[in-house]
Amino acid sequence: MQRQPARALLIDLDGVLRLWDPAVAVDVESKYGLSAGVLLSTAMSWELYRPAVSGEMTDQEWMAQVASRLPLPADEAAAAVAQWQTHRGYVDDEVLAFVRDVRAAGLPVGLATNATDRLRGDLASLGLDGDFDVVLSSWELKIHKPAPEFFALACEALGLESHWVMYVDDDDRAIRGARAAGLPALRWTPRRDFAYLRPALGLP
Repeated sequence: MQRQPARALLIDLDGVLRLWDPAVAVDVESKYGLSAGVLLSTAMSWELYRPAVSGEMTDQEWMAQVASRLPLPADEAAAAVAQWQTHRGYVDDEVLAFVRDVRAAGLPVGLATNATDRLRGDLASLGLDGDFDVVLSSWELKIHKPAPEFFALACEALGLESHWVMYVDDDDRAIRGARAAGLPALRWTPRRDFAYLRPALGLP
């Protein structure tokens, strides 16, 4: 159990700070006569997702692979994926306010995300490119969560030993990876956990 407040926050992007509107995919799938959920399930299949977030292919190449697996003519498949990808998510304002509170208290905040080469552009378009002291992208590091090495690099970037870095993610595998690397870690849930995080970081 952590006896003293953490000295930094490391936070995941998707599912914590950035949320996605599922209606976008539903509308595209309905328009093109695709089965429900096929866009996301295809994109997240391990043989496509892993190289996309490990720096082995670009986001454009990833989406081209997704399109090639849809049961549509090539031009329709490409159009469906392009329409789906115009939605880049939206910021959870409550989480962002908390991130800014942590930084205002003098604690560094790092973003730790499995991402593609679109990450930096997405952060800018969402207005988040100035809200982190460090950004740890799996695509840039060529190491993806939940590898403990990813978290070791994150702590190194923050200039702190792992036990001083509080990690927040909505994915159980990432939480296990962080804990294996020595970080105190909180599994984020929709009920919000600010009441735990604030004292864990020494905030009032």
